[in-house]
Amino acid sequence: MSRRAPLLLMAAGGTGGHMFPAQALAEQMLAQGWRVQLSTDARGARYTGGFPEGVQIRQISSATFARGGAAAKAMAPLRIAAGTVAATWRMLREKPDVVIGFGGYPSIPALSAAWLLRRPRMVHEQNGVLGRVNRLFAKRVDAIACGTWPTDLPEGVQGYHIGNPVRAAVRERAGAGYIPPGDYPMSILVIGGSQGARILSDVVPPAIASLPMDLLRNIRVAHQARGEDLQRVAEYYAEQGIDAEVEEFFADVPRRMSEAQLVISRAGASSVADIAVIGRPSIVIPYAAATGDHQTSNAQALKVAGATILVPESRLNHEALAEQIETIIGNPKGAAQMSQAALRSAVPDAAERLAEMVEWLAQKSEHKGTT
Repeated sequence: MSRRAPLLLMAAGGTGGHMFPAQALAEQMLAQGWRVQLSTDARGARYTGGFPEGVQIRQISSATFARGGAAAKAMAPLRIAAGTVAATWRMLREKPDVVIGFGGYPSIPALSAAWLLRRPRMVHEQNGVLGRVNRLFAKRVDAIACGTWPTDLPEGVQGYHIGNPVRAAVRERAGAGYIPPGDYPMSILVIGGSQGARILSDVVPPAIASLPMDLLRNIRVAHQARGEDLQRVAEYYAEQGIDAEVEEFFADVPRRMSEAQLVISRAGASSVADIAVIGRPSIVIPYAAATGDHQTSNAQALKVAGATILVPESRLNHEALAEQIETIIGNPKGAAQMSQAALRSAVPDAAERLAEMVEWLAQKSEHKGTT
């Protein structure tokens, strides 16, 4: 009787930064004949629309110590413990060949169960500084795959630089031909993580509005904003006569990025990876409140390559940002050079590299006779 296809259990928290690399790995592992399960929470489930149909998605009850009132924080350990018990029972039945966590509190139950049952386990850290959950498990997993290099790791812990996997929709546009700015319609894409998008909504619209008219008349904007900011941002652009789409979430960011002359973004690991793989000039504003200032680390490869203008949040104002936008949009040759520089900093095969680590871990475990 033929052996069942190996099973990969992925666990990821409820942000695009965790979910997009998980989606990329799922696409790769299914193509290699694996079965794939995803464990996430209600927030993460919002990002599963782009996952392949072959992925079995389990929505779990999770908790965080970072949000909510005192009662919610007091209940968090109990909810995590209950999730771990449930994950352990499922793991005893299903015996995944490898368990991988991508960070976020919803990955705690699966990684805890894998540690208790000694299943092959690893984490993928997207940022240059380990997140809280990945740091908690750094010495309790068999391998750590790193998206940004170098990664700040605990003493005695080894990491493997594989890059940040990007979704198939991004890879399909890898190195898409860049149309330099000129006297024709130009697109600016503005994206920011949910936690750090407000300052972009405060600063970017007036910066664009203050551009010289010979540039402004050709510009159209796609701006991702928080729900509570949508109306005021849209109204501001309309009042200034700027052609703008303002949405809480763009499902087609890869397409919009490939058509953009400029991307203005936070420096989340997935956003940086998408910018590099597609190859677009950018202005990145690292989220100042990010743990260990990891977004500044994330953007270093783009900065060193000459592919981005990195603006610390403390120096962000609309006058300075307008100058930086004009520096790129008003210089077609320089913008084209930034596009090429972004491509040189990319790791387009990160999904394959991560898949190789999963296969290696499964084979290593088989040789030890633990599966």
